[in-house]
Amino acid sequence: MTPETAIEILRSAVMVTLTLMAPMLITAISVGLLVSILQTITSIQEQTLTFVPKMIAVAIVLMVSSHWMIRTMVDYTVWLFQRMPSMAS
Repeated sequence: MTPETAIEILRSAVMVTLTLMAPMLITAISVGLLVSILQTITSIQEQTLTFVPKMIAVAIVLMVSSHWMIRTMVDYTVWLFQRMPSMAS
């Protein structure tokens, strides 16, 4: 395996990871920001109020996008297995 091949595989793995994490992270950040604004407006300082909406929202996003996530991981794995013969030389 050449260094260029290793870098390409690592770069692809990082891109797939970031692509799969993005919907959940964006959802958690958005819900956290909305809850923080709500807490500021209403002067409610309950700590558990920030975690429960985030967990629910991320779980919903995970359920909705799980098919796409699995397909993306399978496509990357197939691509990686197809690259294996060229890595041996």
